[in-house]
Amino acid sequence: MDTSDILKKVRKIEIKTRRLSNNIFAGQYHSAFKGRGMAFSEVREYQYGDDVRDIDWNVTARFHKPYVKVFEEERELTVMLLIDVSGSLDFGTSGRLKKDVVTELAATLAFSAIQNNDKIGVIFFSDRIEKYIPPKKGKTHILYIIREMLDFSPQSRKTDINKALEFLLRVAKRKCTTFLISDFYARNDFKDAITICNRKHDLVAIQVYDRSAKELPNIGLMKVVDAETGHEMFIDTGSRRLRQAHAQYWADRQAALKDIFNKSNTDNISVATDGDFVKPLLQLFAMRS
Repeated sequence: MDTSDILKKVRKIEIKTRRLSNNIFAGQYHSAFKGRGMAFSEVREYQYGDDVRDIDWNVTARFHKPYVKVFEEERELTVMLLIDVSGSLDFGTSGRLKKDVVTELAATLAFSAIQNNDKIGVIFFSDRIEKYIPPKKGKTHILYIIREMLDFSPQSRKTDINKALEFLLRVAKRKCTTFLISDFYARNDFKDAITICNRKHDLVAIQVYDRSAKELPNIGLMKVVDAETGHEMFIDTGSRRLRQAHAQYWADRQAALKDIFNKSNTDNISVATDGDFVKPLLQLFAMRS
């Protein structure tokens, strides 16, 4: 992809995702993701019912009547996007690849975050840490992130979610809000890592999937390739038994994934490549609010 094509795509994604974050998500995002704590704002005269522990004794002594400190929520957050760039994301049967949906999701979250004066950082991962973009503020920083998502070529096509979570724990010393965006096709168990990470940080898991993973189309003999290992084989999608086994595999896999999220107390949503991610995101924000 040449530079002009990348810039056109960046602009297209910016227009779409900024409109979503401006018109739909800004207020919900603010309510759903709280600041780190309370910060001093001002002092005012004591009023009946104020907590005496908030009295500012220095100001009180100066004016010979009680004054209290007023605190407000410390709004600024650090938001980390953990983005799966493994081979399985380079797939889609409905006109959009999973990685295209991931890019739009991440951009929408990023624009929502900067409207609330939050910093945004990104970790691209496969079965290794492919790239780390430290948290910063501003539109220029987000456009750089979008450009990287569009044009990034990972060194590996495999997946290891543990590596991404372990790296986050090393680089993020203070509590941050983290969006783990992946299709969660991982051969390694990541239950312990996600539990530990969610204890220190505020972790949200967003699964992006293609409908064909849920329901195999009946189109006869089909060649399939494992995007992460390169293994090829032919399957007969006309076989009812095969389609039923495929559907059961999806159901079992989703149940296991939900079990991990429930036991680790991790908020999560799923987004299909042929669907709209606005509704699941609004449901996530409403649930957290």
